[in-house]
Amino acid sequence: MLVLSRQRDETIMIGDDIEITVVDIRGDKVRLGINAPTRIAVHRKEVYEAIKRENEQASTLAGAELGAIKPTVAAKPRLKTDGLMAGHTPLGSSPVVGSIPSKAAVSEASGSQPTAKLRASQMKGA
Repeated sequence: MLVLSRQRDETIMIGDDIEITVVDIRGDKVRLGINAPTRIAVHRKEVYEAIKRENEQASTLAGAELGAIKPTVAAKPRLKTDGLMAGHTPLGSSPVVGSIPSKAAVSEASGSQPTAKLRASQMKGA
C-alpha cells in the first residue's frame, strides 16, 4: 500500500482521470473530495461491500424464484396496410393521423360532388 502525506487543499492524482483532494481535517476525521469520470463508480468501502453482497445474492436465486418473475415486454404495435401504401386510405375510411386525404375523400366527406376542371387545350376538342 502506498502511503502519502497531504495537507488541506492538496491533491493526489490516480492516473490521468482521478483526483483526490483533502478538503478538511477536523480532529480524527479527514474529508476527501474525489473527482472521477462517471464511468468509474466511487463508494465508501462499507457501501461497496454491501452492493457486492446484494449482487452475489441476486445471482444465486433459485430456479423457482426466477420462474415467479414475469417479464413485462410490451408488444410492438403492428400496422395494418391491407396492401395499401403508407399514408393512403381507401375512400370512406378514416384517414391515418398525419396522412393527407385525397380530393375525392375530402369532397365525399363534405357531401359535395367533385367538380371536373377542363383545361383550355381539352375544351378545343369538345
